[in-house]
Amino acid sequence: MSSALVPPPRRAAAALVPVLPLVAVLALAGLPPTGDGPGPADAVSALAVGCAVLLLLRERRRPLSRAAAVVLGLPVVGLALAAMGAASPQAAFGGLSRYLQVFVLVPAAVLVLLRGRAGFRVLAWSFVGLALWQGAVGVHQYVTGTGATYQGETIRAVGTFGAQDVMGMATAVSLGVVCAAGIALGRAPVRQRAAAAGCAVLLIVPLALSFSRGAWIATALACGMQLALAGPRRALKVAAAGVAAGIVLVGGFGVGTAMLQERIGSITEVADTPDQSVVDRYTLWAAAAGMWREHPLTGVGLKGFPEYRDGHATLALSSGSDIGGAGEEYHRQALLSPHSMYLLVLSEQGLIGLVALGGSWLALLVCALRRRPRSDCAFIAVGLLLWQLTDFVYGDIGGPSTVLTGVTLGLTAWWALPGDDRTDTARAGEAATR
Repeated sequence: MSSALVPPPRRAAAALVPVLPLVAVLALAGLPPTGDGPGPADAVSALAVGCAVLLLLRERRRPLSRAAAVVLGLPVVGLALAAMGAASPQAAFGGLSRYLQVFVLVPAAVLVLLRGRAGFRVLAWSFVGLALWQGAVGVHQYVTGTGATYQGETIRAVGTFGAQDVMGMATAVSLGVVCAAGIALGRAPVRQRAAAAGCAVLLIVPLALSFSRGAWIATALACGMQLALAGPRRALKVAAAGVAAGIVLVGGFGVGTAMLQERIGSITEVADTPDQSVVDRYTLWAAAAGMWREHPLTGVGLKGFPEYRDGHATLALSSGSDIGGAGEEYHRQALLSPHSMYLLVLSEQGLIGLVALGGSWLALLVCALRRRPRSDCAFIAVGLLLWQLTDFVYGDIGGPSTVLTGVTLGLTAWWALPGDDRTDTARAGEAATR
């Protein structure tokens, strides 16, 4: 049957079907981890890539535009060189498959499976839903004292990600805040914008209780950029509402505990009297820089940081970080990464890898900012990418929440890289109906 004869509601529903594997990825990311290996969300992300391939074969069209192929394919250059320099075939295969999944294959699958702005919004609301679920679990952990260990108390909100991935809930909640803020600032119906604004305000609580300084900074910068893109008048209104909500949450409901206030204050004290976690991070950063200086072009090879760490780290580095609570027995977890994505890439892939991967991200950001209509898709795409780029200063990939990075990059790429048949047709059709 010709598409012109299909009723509009049926066409709209059909356009949303390809998004379902991506929604499943986000839904399964909220399940408790089953072990140290790939989780259900990783398996479904591979299924989503397969669905994208099948869709391309069925419709007999090119997979990506030239711009998208170049931007998303650029990291492969550094990855291939770093894989050849890995210490073992197992390390090369493990590192290469993870990087390709997060930075190439999943973003490309999002580009193929999203058929229009409706699908984009469904995926954005899925991020908000995941954040609300994780936030609810995290607040319950804080209130009942069943969270991860923090300063000797089991109060840190980690959601279903557990104490092994203390950044997982903070990542999921932060991305939900950014998506909700983007929807609230867009041109959706009033009820939808009001619901999104309410979700963004509610998610401030679990984000605060995650005690994650890096997530706080990244979320503040991302939402600040969204407000700037929305215009000064709307920015002032939303900022005033946010301040009022913060006063109510902190003053009225007692969210601002002494520990939380101390954690906030420590953001400006890391250079004066840093705690051991900050000392460890600085030491790991210095070790990564040392590896790069010895292997400036191609790095020490994929998965090579743990092997070279002790040869470059000073005695200031502790034996590991304390892990406990949220169902985990207390133990020390070895520090096997520099906790900075940029330095991890620089140490393991060298300058070539950092230029290739960083160039891909920079191209996405520039292209997204060049397309600046005041729509929710624009606010969400720019906010998600800016959040990710800021968070990469303080963290790197690893753990069950890593798959979320691939989906966020895909959403940004869908908005930033027009030109293939799918996006051109979908956007032209939607523009004609507005």
